[in-house]
Amino acid sequence: MKVLIVYAHPEPDSLTGALKDVAVERLRAEGHEVRVSDLYAMDWKAHADAADFGEVAETNFMLASGEAFENGTLSADIRNEQEKLLWADTVLLHFPLWWFSMPAMLKGWVDRVFTCGFAYGAGGTAIPRYGDGVLAGRRAMLVVAVGGREPAYSERGINGPIEDLLFPIHHGILYYPGMDVLPPFVVHGAIRVDDDRFAAIADELRERLSSLDRTEPIRYRRQAGGDYDRGLRLEPGRESPGSAGFELHVTS
Repeated sequence: MKVLIVYAHPEPDSLTGALKDVAVERLRAEGHEVRVSDLYAMDWKAHADAADFGEVAETNFMLASGEAFENGTLSADIRNEQEKLLWADTVLLHFPLWWFSMPAMLKGWVDRVFTCGFAYGAGGTAIPRYGDGVLAGRRAMLVVAVGGREPAYSERGINGPIEDLLFPIHHGILYYPGMDVLPPFVVHGAIRVDDDRFAAIADELRERLSSLDRTEPIRYRRQAGGDYDRGLRLEPGRESPGSAGFELHVTS
């Protein structure tokens, strides 16, 4: 496999950093090619602005990013990350859950790299989405460190189910441009992890990584699969009995 790891944590000796190191070591030991985008070490620019585009005529920000993509005038750091995504057949996002989402540095990577014309279309540009698109055929998995304990992120937990919190990333960022999304590797109670627990977590991660190519992805519905009407609402009767919310967009 060709694996791109996008890693976002300011401290190399954090749990997230240690798990990134475990992943790199395991994958390379098994003969896979690995590239790492260490966003903090790269001093990645987290905000998108017109400086990303070079000389463009379009004034609409979204369309300007598409013009820059088509003209090859996107900034070099964006083009480098897009090339890595096209090179990879597997993408791992390693990050801590901060304020119920990914760190701003990683969100900024998405904002800047997933440009119009590359990951989505606008203004009449037809690019397939939700299960199709430029990144179709690739697999993606989150490796997420969560400070709170697992019960607080369960169905009745005060923070909401972890599956719901990660849905915008899984479905809206990874599946939207076509990637197959694998169930996440989530470490709860990440604030304090002693050596024994870390050893067990590392072994679990190694096992997950060794089976990446065999893991069944989350079965999200394809936009072009016939389940949605022209307004992109799920057709009546397509849902599983009792399902609601985000569950509606996963097939049984």
